[in-house]
Amino acid sequence: MPNSSAQVTSAAQLSDKFKASQRIDVVQIATPSAKIHVREQKGVFQRLRQYSNTLLIALFFLLPFINYQSRQAILFNVTEQQFFFFNLTLWPQDFTVLAWFFMAAAFALFFVTVYWGRVWCGFMCPQTAWTFIYMWIEAKIEGNHHHRAALDKAPWSISKLRKRLTKHTLWIVFALLTGCGFISYFMPARELYIDIFSASSGFWIGAWVWFFAICTYVNAGWMREMMCLHCCPYSRFQAVMFDANTKTVSYDAARGESRGLRKRAEKTELGDCVDCNLCVDVCPTGIDIRNGLQYECINCGACVDACNQTMEKFGYAANLISFTSEKTLKGQPQASVFSLKALGYASALLIMIGLIIIDLNQLNHIQLNVIRDRQTLYREVGVDRVENSYQLKIRNKTQQAAVYQIEVFSDEMPTFTIVTDTVVQIKPGEQLDYPITVSSRRSERVDDTSQQTLQFSVTQINNAASPTPITPLNQVTQKSRFFWP
Repeated sequence: MPNSSAQVTSAAQLSDKFKASQRIDVVQIATPSAKIHVREQKGVFQRLRQYSNTLLIALFFLLPFINYQSRQAILFNVTEQQFFFFNLTLWPQDFTVLAWFFMAAAFALFFVTVYWGRVWCGFMCPQTAWTFIYMWIEAKIEGNHHHRAALDKAPWSISKLRKRLTKHTLWIVFALLTGCGFISYFMPARELYIDIFSASSGFWIGAWVWFFAICTYVNAGWMREMMCLHCCPYSRFQAVMFDANTKTVSYDAARGESRGLRKRAEKTELGDCVDCNLCVDVCPTGIDIRNGLQYECINCGACVDACNQTMEKFGYAANLISFTSEKTLKGQPQASVFSLKALGYASALLIMIGLIIIDLNQLNHIQLNVIRDRQTLYREVGVDRVENSYQLKIRNKTQQAAVYQIEVFSDEMPTFTIVTDTVVQIKPGEQLDYPITVSSRRSERVDDTSQQTLQFSVTQINNAASPTPITPLNQVTQKSRFFWP
């Protein structure tokens, strides 16, 4: 068989070529400029993706409707500059907690990427979830990928116009719901939906909702894979986190090459790849995974399900395309589970979590600012008494009304007393501007100094009749100065 030798030689050359391409820094593959009509695919990874995307979208829309103590449980109240998360209230000065949280999320993503590559993009990224929802709507209206491609090429008709209007109408409705869903994290959700769909919202609320609706419509409906290919920064730096043990969607070139068409049960010297091109047809970014690892791959596993389906039909072993590592493809033993890179990200993640816990434990529920009366330094009352005036700005940072006890003391000798009432009640989230007068005897002044340090204390108590502090974190102090004649 003269052709047999040539085929074997060609297969060996192609195998070497594809082995070399299974590197982390492979050459980027250009994607076609034509619209990608993704073929529908079923399988293990697609079911997992559908479940995760459904959970993500459901949480996105439903979380703002959860109430806690007669208030929306999760709400960024921009007007009042408060962030409510169930029983936790964060003010602008407490937003370091959110900073630690976002940094922890980033390091968690990096840690996962070391082991499973760009799996976030394929299974939990909002861009992917919304894109697949829009493609699902498109498939229900216009048919499968063959019908959609044919409809694009067909001349305009009543049927084509009807399908396109129906599709885009549903896209716009879902985009509007998405805009409402996003803004409902910043204002009460129930009122927002009613106002938007009854066209009774204010200008700026409506403008923001429609802004995010248009962004959703353009991103998920029109740009789709272009967001992953050209706009997403994660696709550009993900390879920095990869190593030879990272499991990504990969093609086993040694087993699959040389590829070629054949009939079922046909004996051939070709590799296992039957060149059906299904792995390309089902790819949402339109790449050919057989060309090696590319930054455009979002690790959704669609090509894995498609290839396994074909392998089953031809009676070949599964996982010609699979989630695997470079070392596994080369037949090398896997390194330790905890690589130096993974340990580094894990350490950073644990540090961020520790900082979140520390910040939350030290979070004070009272804010105090003491302002002296700058017009009058002191007042002499009678023969032996001196008074100073202050303005106390006390904020109740909790979601319940609270009673507070105001005290003043000094580490030095004089005894300071507060002339005004020392028990105040403040509504949830309210700041009270409370003027007080502090008095002391001139005869108790130390060393004839002109000013003396004193300290104000505001403590949350159970009630005015039983002034027992609730917890040490519900107490705040601030120093000021007392002036003498």
